[in-house]
Amino acid sequence: QVQLVESGGGLVQAGGSLRVSCAASGRTFSTYDMGWFRQAPGKEREFVAVISRSGSATYYTDSVKGRFTLSRDNAKNTVYLEMNSLKPEDTAVYYCAAKTTYGGGTYTYDYDYWGQGTQVTVSS
Repeated sequence: QVQLVESGGGLVQAGGSLRVSCAASGRTFSTYDMGWFRQAPGKEREFVAVISRSGSATYYTDSVKGRFTLSRDNAKNTVYLEMNSLKPEDTAVYYCAAKTTYGGGTYTYDYDYWGQGTQVTVSS
């Protein structure tokens, strides 16, 4: 089992940057693919990005491609989501999640463990 704790959210102006992190407990972090999702008020939780357990492969939803970068440091049991050129529509609670299965990762049901979320607010 793994516990996930997000941090780094906050308030930023449109066009600005923010990095959110997700720290995982346990010694098996490198056996999980890690994903980020977000949920805006009144909307369903949506996929943002996923990174393979080795860190060699990433996949992003179209709306964040070229603006967000997902990376991980398995020695620190941490995954990072660097967000640039932020837009008001990026405002949401951002959640990290871990999954044991290979491949996929764009659906919430792919994931076994979830963090509590961190708020990101982008002002116009």
